[in-house]
Amino acid sequence: MGFTDLVSDAGLTMLNSWLTTRSYIATYSPSQADVACFKAIKSAPDASKFPHAARWYKHIASFEDEFATLPGDGSKAYTVYGPEKSEVTLNPAKAPDAAEDEEVDLFGSSDEEEDAEAVRIREERLAAYKEKKAAKPKTTAKSVVTLDVKPWDDETDMAALEKSVRGIEKDGLVWGLSKLVPVGFGIKKMQITLVVEDDKISLEELEEDIVGFEDYVQSADVIAMQKL
Repeated sequence: MGFTDLVSDAGLTMLNSWLTTRSYIATYSPSQADVACFKAIKSAPDASKFPHAARWYKHIASFEDEFATLPGDGSKAYTVYGPEKSEVTLNPAKAPDAAEDEEVDLFGSSDEEEDAEAVRIREERLAAYKEKKAAKPKTTAKSVVTLDVKPWDDETDMAALEKSVRGIEKDGLVWGLSKLVPVGFGIKKMQITLVVEDDKISLEELEEDIVGFEDYVQSADVIAMQKL
């Protein structure tokens, strides 16, 4: 059967009933089923009338920036989801009297007990989702950097200069190719590339380390940087 209307009180009543013991529309984590139903509702359900639907709506709204990445078929309409047979009467005017419901309550259950069970299920499913999300590997931000390393004069031993620079070893630093570039008056500077992990390497500190080779280096400057 599925949901037939998520705008009227009748439709929201069906949704509220469906979510009494569920955290999500179709799975144990947010999916395109939740997105389709969320978009079919014009505004947040009244929490005093539809507490479970209101709770679900607020929770799904927190994923709004991630809707496109949630699993599932995004082309399906909200009407393909929901109960096979209506668990509530679509026409509120024909709904059974509350007193009659109490008379045929064979299990002696209460709304408070049902709410507590719904909360327990919701919290368990939410915890499982957060654990799964936290387990995803994080991408390490890296940059390719080109440094200009200038010697004092044309008598500077450029081979020794390069050896000193490459001797700097740090976690998150990988040296690349280098070349000598004429500056003038027989002087050549060294341009060297390197790859750094952004959260581990400070380029300012690295420049200070290189300038620390006072016998060879006059200055060191970043001339190019590109994110990987």
